[in-house]
Amino acid sequence: MRAADLDLHELLHVHPEGGLITFAGERVLLLDAVALGLLRRELIETLGLTAARAVLTRFGFAHGWRVAEMLRKGFPWDTEDEWRVAGARLHTLQGLVRAEVTHASLSASAPGAEGIWHDSYEAEQHLLHLGQAEEPVCWTLTGFASGYMSCVYGKEIIAVEDRCRGRGDAVCHVAVRSREEWGPEIAKYLPFYDKACLDSELSRLTDTLKKEERRLHARRASRHIEAAAPAGLVSSSAAMLRTLDLARRVAKVDSTVLITGESGSGKERLARFIHDESARTAGPFLAINCAAVPETLLESELFGHVRGSFTGATQDRAGLFEAANGGTLLLDEIGDVPPPMQVKLLRVLQEREVRRVGENRARSINVRVLAATNRDLLADVHAARFRQDLYYRLRVVEVVVPPLRDRRDDILPLARQLLAAAARRFGRKPATLAPEAANLLLHYPWPGNVRELENALERAVALAPSDRIGADDLPPEISAAPVPSPGTDDLRTLAEVERDHIAAVLRASGGNRARAAKQLGIGEATLYRKIKPKQS
Repeated sequence: MRAADLDLHELLHVHPEGGLITFAGERVLLLDAVALGLLRRELIETLGLTAARAVLTRFGFAHGWRVAEMLRKGFPWDTEDEWRVAGARLHTLQGLVRAEVTHASLSASAPGAEGIWHDSYEAEQHLLHLGQAEEPVCWTLTGFASGYMSCVYGKEIIAVEDRCRGRGDAVCHVAVRSREEWGPEIAKYLPFYDKACLDSELSRLTDTLKKEERRLHARRASRHIEAAAPAGLVSSSAAMLRTLDLARRVAKVDSTVLITGESGSGKERLARFIHDESARTAGPFLAINCAAVPETLLESELFGHVRGSFTGATQDRAGLFEAANGGTLLLDEIGDVPPPMQVKLLRVLQEREVRRVGENRARSINVRVLAATNRDLLADVHAARFRQDLYYRLRVVEVVVPPLRDRRDDILPLARQLLAAAARRFGRKPATLAPEAANLLLHYPWPGNVRELENALERAVALAPSDRIGADDLPPEISAAPVPSPGTDDLRTLAEVERDHIAAVLRASGGNRARAAKQLGIGEATLYRKIKPKQS
């Protein structure tokens, strides 16, 4: 049999039941050329050009060696030379490239060949996904030629592409010679066939990624310490984590949300979080405290008015529903809306349109409505103080913000952020908490929730004689609050409070002991002694 006798129809066989394709008796896969091009791009963008070239070259080499073995055993060749040139013919039949051999030497002592690759899939896909290159890009094809010829001759044969359409040349040209025949000029190509090249590139890439990860980790830690996160959204406790998870999920859809929780617990901040996580984040976020606006003006604030509709209406004015178009409107303290206004709000939510005061024309709106309250609306519904239909219209999804007393794990992280924010406002150094002050914060019931904590720490920063907040710097109601006495289930020793506080600061500093020691106001040796495990 001769290489020219290889025929695609005879080599390719599809199993009658489908799902299994063989080529020259071996199982093959049909892969889209564009998918391989995308894989090439991902390798280059992830590993870098050198490592990606090494991966694809070594893959091509293994493929070529495997094909040479398969052809040697699977076909009755007229001569050994026919087997040696069959690789180019097979490459063409597989659709990878149309190979034209322009010169060949089949001498066992000095094998070699030159040829032109027409319609190289690699050059095509590189141009498609990455644009014109500076070097030849037919890496798997050169690897295949090298692997095939190395298997055939039992010695190291290297293929080199010196012209390539992927870098703007008219054709792809390749030369194949033994390593000895190439001489010193082949040295720059050998690393791509060497596993050490790939290992070296991956090691370098790993080191770079680790350095970048450490830099980003330090940056995040620095921001955690130096910049206050949005008040009330520290989420170390299980209760707050559940709340934020629900808020994040409901943000992805456009449902109306009812946010409930005690006064000062952070309901408005959670509403902003839902807006920021939603598809409406580019639109406006507006909020109105319904309890703070007189009943006679609330309708005008929400729906707008036209000139002359009432005394003082000197010009047309859009309401908040119109102003929030494309964004989010928070109706805070919705439970304090009077019954007549509840009817009008229900109509707006149902019809998605508003009518300005003094106007007959309805205007369409595209607004997501969030409502917040510290009241028990269901109890108000049963007492006939709140409309049942409006309650269910608002409460498509209810998100409950837990009170601060139920979020003990959040108190100290939140306190540190609020301290940093207060220090920046006053132009002072970042303040730290003494262990006794931290213990008081942990055990105080916080009836005013996050708002009370923020005010207490702002007072402490303003009045403290140093940048270390002690128990005496806290408001009297906190410093005088009883701490659980020995024998109670909630007993925590000062050493335990100190240990937890140090651990929290270490977490915030990304494990950087020097930064943590500075934040705690102690030396590194002291910090090491305090965190060193005790010997049993």
